[in-house]
Amino acid sequence: MVKIEELEKELNNGILKSIYLLYGEELFLLENSLKKIKKLFGECVKGINYIPIDDTNIWEIVSDIETPAFGYEKKLIIARNSGILKKEGKRKNAELEKIRNRLAEYLEANFAIIKESIVLVFIEEDIDNKSKLYKTIEKIGEVCYFEYQKPIQIERRIKAICHGYKVNIADVDIRYFIESCGTNMQELINEIRKLIEYVGENGTIKKEDIDKLCIKKLESVIFDLTDNLGKKETNKALQVLNNLIYAKEPIQKILITLYNHFRKLYLTKIAVKNNQDMITSLNLKPNQTFLVNKYKTQAKYFKEKELKDILQSLRDLDYHYKIGLIDLQIGLESILCRYC
Repeated sequence: MVKIEELEKELNNGILKSIYLLYGEELFLLENSLKKIKKLFGECVKGINYIPIDDTNIWEIVSDIETPAFGYEKKLIIARNSGILKKEGKRKNAELEKIRNRLAEYLEANFAIIKESIVLVFIEEDIDNKSKLYKTIEKIGEVCYFEYQKPIQIERRIKAICHGYKVNIADVDIRYFIESCGTNMQELINEIRKLIEYVGENGTIKKEDIDKLCIKKLESVIFDLTDNLGKKETNKALQVLNNLIYAKEPIQKILITLYNHFRKLYLTKIAVKNNQDMITSLNLKPNQTFLVNKYKTQAKYFKEKELKDILQSLRDLDYHYKIGLIDLQIGLESILCRYC
């Protein structure tokens, strides 16, 4: 198995292998690598030297590999979410299992020929890494798992993009940028390009530029609101809430996000008290580990009982709203004032 960075380096250097399996959650980087594969391959004529495969025509894959790319040196076959590598339950699809085993045997037996005439790419959301086909691809091809990037990896990517456009940004501001805009690579790329255009070549992106131009994730804004709550700054907390409503953020979504945030603060309080692992307790993904310190800091603003009371108040608000006893915005404002 190769790492994302290793695959990207190969593709950037013009190295194109014969068989790939690309899978995982980080779809932006996966699609970016697929684009590079297609660009290195060259002209694609569907049905002749380019064959797209899915779950409706996966049965034809061996036949497609065997059929020459008439008029072209090589053929590109992309099998996307075909199910052929997906982990099945106890009730297996007998026909799919048959083609899976046949393909594994065919690829291994004919790899020398395939290497000269085929570029075969499998793209799956979920895979069975114990299957015969997976092990065959791993042996003769390249498997790359596109996992969510860790904060330090995202920081390096953002810095490299800025460097490429001759724009400066301090490490502390990169971290603030990620905390504000989230960890979705596509969204981060869109936001950093906006900032690069704003400051221009040889310019420097600063915290105030991020605050001025970037679309902050709701979760990030909730952190700001909670900071104000913890510091007993009622007016600021209400202003953050009103800004969210003015920006047409659904009030129900604000309630749910606020509830989940305080639930994590409560779990943080329990984890710290019992010396438990924070990442496990909060069920954080690899790209969210930077939030640990933020949750710890905010949890210190509140006593354990206060957090339980806030959670109960939010649940009560939801119930009273559903039976028509209170307006959600008024209820949220009331809770913010009560716990400031």
